[in-house]
Amino acid sequence: MTPPTRPDDAHPYLRAASAGVRHHTRAFVSADTLPPRPADRLHLDVLHAHLTALHQLLDRLAETTRPAHPAAGRHLATAHTRLWQATSEVHSAFHLLPTNTAAEAESSACHPERLPEGPPVLTICQRHLAAGHSIRRKTTPTDLRPHTTACVR
Repeated sequence: MTPPTRPDDAHPYLRAASAGVRHHTRAFVSADTLPPRPADRLHLDVLHAHLTALHQLLDRLAETTRPAHPAAGRHLATAHTRLWQATSEVHSAFHLLPTNTAAEAESSACHPERLPEGPPVLTICQRHLAAGHSIRRKTTPTDLRPHTTACVR
C-alpha cells in the first residue's frame, strides 16, 4: 500500500507550471516597466501553448473521472470546452497583433492547406488545428458558440 501523498508533494510539475505562470504575471506588470507593455505575438504563442497543454490535461481528467463520478466529469468536460474557447480567442488575438514586416504578415496568416510545411510562426496554427480536432470530436458547434467574441469591423 502506498502512503498518502501530502498536498505539497502532489503533482510537482503542475505546481511548478502554476508557479511559473504566477511569476510571469508578477514580472509582466512589475513597477520598472510602467506602463506595462502590450502582449506581442511571441507572448501569445507561448500562452497558447500553455492553454493547449491545459486543454489536453482537462480532456484526460474529464474522461477518466466521468465513469466513477459522472457529475464531476461533466464539470470537467465543461471546463474543457470553456478552456478551448479561451484558447481560440488567444489564437485570434495572435493574428490581430501587428507584425514587423510585410513578409512576416503574409507568412503568419493561417493557411491550413500549407500546414505543416509552413514557416515556424505557424506553430500556433498547427497546435490550434490539432486541439480543434480534439474538441470537435467531443462537443457540438452549439456548445462552442455561447462565449465567442464577435469581431466587428
